[in-house]
Amino acid sequence: MIFAAGAAIALAAAMTAGDMLWAGLSLRHRVGYGLAHGALICLVIGAFVGWHARRPLAGVAFGPLIGLLAAALFYVLAPWLRYSAMFPAWMFFWICFAILQKQLARDGAWGPAIARGVVAAVVSGLAFYLISGVWTRPPRGGPNYFFNFGAWFIAFLPGFLALFTRRRDQAAPGPASPR
Repeated sequence: MIFAAGAAIALAAAMTAGDMLWAGLSLRHRVGYGLAHGALICLVIGAFVGWHARRPLAGVAFGPLIGLLAAALFYVLAPWLRYSAMFPAWMFFWICFAILQKQLARDGAWGPAIARGVVAAVVSGLAFYLISGVWTRPPRGGPNYFFNFGAWFIAFLPGFLALFTRRRDQAAPGPASPR
């Protein structure tokens, strides 16, 4: 649980820094910026998934690929779903990270890995929906970065809890388990 909370704090900080960058540079939404943003954020997620599986470099290598795929999914769906396309893209990347975690940990069981990915996608997707006003309804006086940080923490924590919390009899070696 501590590892999941730490990962959620780091991702909340990274997302808030991204929010500051988008606002500070007055960046208009462009596909290239969205793809780069997705790749960078997922690089950080990949680092945590890799670290947890004791293979951080592999996590760092595959994280941006997952980010590019998730961002591309958003752009494919956006003409029909508009900003709601964020939700399937968000859920997609959690499932991809559960699969990556399974592969990096060299865990032979697909069922629990897919189940963790689906749980991460659903619970984190609901949390993401709850905080979606961060970008769809920004405050008139400009962004409140403390609020954004808290919102991103809430959005990421359920996904990390689903990925990194296992029953004791299933625990894979990693920073949070004493094997």
